Order: sequence, then structure tokens, then C-alpha cells
Amino acid sequence: MPMSSTLNRQRNIYLDGFAGKKSKIPIGWNKLEAKAKTMMSDEAFAYIAGGAGLESTVTSNRSAFEKYKIVPRMLKNISERDTGIELFGKKFSSPLVLSPVGVLEMAHPEADVAVGKAAAAENIPYILSNQASKPMEEVAVAMGNSARWFQLYWSKSNDLVASFVERAEKCGCSAIVVTLDTTLLGWRTRDLDIAYLPFLEGKGIAQYTSDPVFQTLMDGPDDQPPVKRNISIDSISGLIKMVKSYPGNGFLKKLTSGRPIKAVQKFTHIYSNPSLTWKDLAFLRKLTNLPILLKGILHPEDARLAMEHGMEGIIVSNHGGRQVDGSISTLDALPGVVSILKCRIPVLMDSGIRGGADMFKAIALGATAVCIGRPYVYGLTIDGANGVSEVIRNLLTDFDLTMGLAGCKNISEIRDSILIS
Repeated sequence: MPMSSTLNRQRNIYLDGFAGKKSKIPIGWNKLEAKAKTMMSDEAFAYIAGGAGLESTVTSNRSAFEKYKIVPRMLKNISERDTGIELFGKKFSSPLVLSPVGVLEMAHPEADVAVGKAAAAENIPYILSNQASKPMEEVAVAMGNSARWFQLYWSKSNDLVASFVERAEKCGCSAIVVTLDTTLLGWRTRDLDIAYLPFLEGKGIAQYTSDPVFQTLMDGPDDQPPVKRNISIDSISGLIKMVKSYPGNGFLKKLTSGRPIKAVQKFTHIYSNPSLTWKDLAFLRKLTNLPILLKGILHPEDARLAMEHGMEGIIVSNHGGRQVDGSISTLDALPGVVSILKCRIPVLMDSGIRGGADMFKAIALGATAVCIGRPYVYGLTIDGANGVSEVIRNLLTDFDLTMGLAGCKNISEIRDSILIS
């Protein structure tokens, strides 16, 4: 959304309201989440909203923003404002990126495709999820020439890693984002309380089932002992969902082939690799000339090591509080990472961004750009691609107004000197 339309958007919301027309998408964060919750299954809401352990990290991701206060400056001629940035040689109209979120079919049938359409319409880069509900190629077609990156979970198979990267390049992704903080699955209490993991139903594994290397791996020997399962109505229901999730036509044909079960079994065995070290990044560097960003960096020393190993970007992230309970918040981690990198590579941040003031504070503390996840998922739940677009527009309008009212005409004028803590 061009920033010149910010005031028009605000005005149009009021004029539409005067005419009796209100958006399906609530503007306030609490109302947005509450409405989406009424439209989601219990399993879907637990998966999207939940965090690890006591969810203290989810809480601290938000409370960290309250420690910093904006000190607006007056009479700065903010009649014309520019929120544009440049990332990896490309110009964007705002410092906003859509984070990768898996299993979006739980939120809306069009899933990743709907998000891709909205991101393209709003000129926002979209990080395609490794755990997508739609293959990356399908999302790429929906996005046309718009910017997308690919999130990589480094599996136990380097052949599969290489295949994912090759596919990402072929479908127009302009960067690879390696998520480092999920080599093991966190203790996610909401999911555990209802004993539900969507991947066991074949959800969120479309990148795998659409991959030729993964299909070959499914035919290979399985070194995992067979899992004994109790037969029940619930397990039969889960099997039916698993078969329906698997690509192809003909329910009975897919069922009798055994491929849906093999896919889930192979995925759960190889999806992540806890034995990774910094030395393994050299393998990825040889696979691609695309910029590589490391997502999940919180410690300044890890930021230094990332740059030392030739990485082109950092995403300061704690996975939305879903991995380590009691982790440092991303906003608290941001200044240390920025300080050690000294603007030599871009530093993005996610986890906790809910409004324009949050974006402003993160940029004031050194972030090149910020990423959102849960907010756009809730927009997707309520109204598909249009809901995602509205969430983006609302957030960017809030940011543009906050920037102007704080006395800043552009991103470069947002300085930590106008924050107090």
C-alpha cells in the first residue's frame, strides 16, 4: 500500500462506517485474535496462539515493548513521508515482511496461496514456509513476480535440503531463511493438553510430498522401529484425514498405496536435524548464490558467528515464544545483535509485533525490517486473502502515522534517541 494512501485509508474507514459498512477484520489486536478464535477449531487455535511451557516468552515478547516509550518531536514538516527500505538490492514500500507460518490449512482452505496473493497485492515480501500446506510452486504462481523467500528447516537428509533449495530458486525465491531454533520441537503445552500434532494427519507437509527426493526417500529402507498404534474411532478419523491431505485423486487408491502413511512416517523421522553445527553452513553456501539469512538468532556471539560464516542476514526471533519458555524477548535481544553487526548485514526481527508503534520501536532499536506471523494468520482465518491484506494495510497505516506523529519523515530519521526506557 503506497504511503500516500495512508490518510485515505483512515478516512475511508470512517466514511464507510458513516454509511453503515464495517470491515470483517477488527483493527485492534485483542479483537482480531478473539474473532479469529471463534472461527478456528480448538486444535488450530492452540497451534497458532500457543507457546512453550508457561508461555512466559510469549508474554515477554509483548511486555518488552512497554519498556520503551516514544518521545515525539514537533514542527518537523511531516506532510510527506517515505517508509521505503531496500533489502538485498530490492526496494520495498515498507519495512514489513510476512514470517513463515506452517499448516495454514488449519486457518483457511486456500492457506499459503491466499497469503501469497495478499503479500503480492501489498508489495510485502513473504517467507514461504517449509511446513506449508501448499507446494512452493503453487504459491509462486499466485504471487507472479512479487518478492518471496523460502524458509528452510534443515532435515536429516542433505539431498532433501538440496532439493528444497533448488526448487526455491526455480520458483523465484530471492533468499533462503534457515530456521535454527526448531531442531527439536518445543514443549508446547496447549498442543500437548489436547494431544494434537497436525503433521500426524499429513497436514503441513506439502513441500515434502511434492518433492521428488522425498518421494524417493519414502521408497527407501526405514531404520525406525514400527510404532504400535491402538485402533480407535479417533485413529481411524486421523487416517482418513491423512489420506485426504496426501496429493492426488482417488481416496481408496491413495489409501491402498500406503503412501500417505509412509509420508507421515518419513517426515516425522527426518524433518529436523539436531546435530547441526556452524560448519554445516558451508554445505548450504555451496548450494546457492542467494542471500542466506539465519532465523532464530538471539545471542550477539551467534550473530558474530553468522557473519563470520558468510551469512547475509539475521532474523532475531524466538519463534513467537513457541520453543524456549523463559527465553529473552526478541526486542530485548535486538540491540545486542545490532551492536555487534554494526549495520554490515540486515537485521530483521519477529515475535511480538502487533501494531505500528511496535514496528517503530523495533526500527528505532536497529531493525532493518520487522516480520509478523499470528496477526496475518488471524486475518486469513476471518476473510482469506482479503483478510491478510487488511491486516497488512492496518498495520502499515498505523506505522506511517506513528512515524509522522513522532516527527520522522523517513526510516533513517527513526533513531533510538527518541526512545526512552
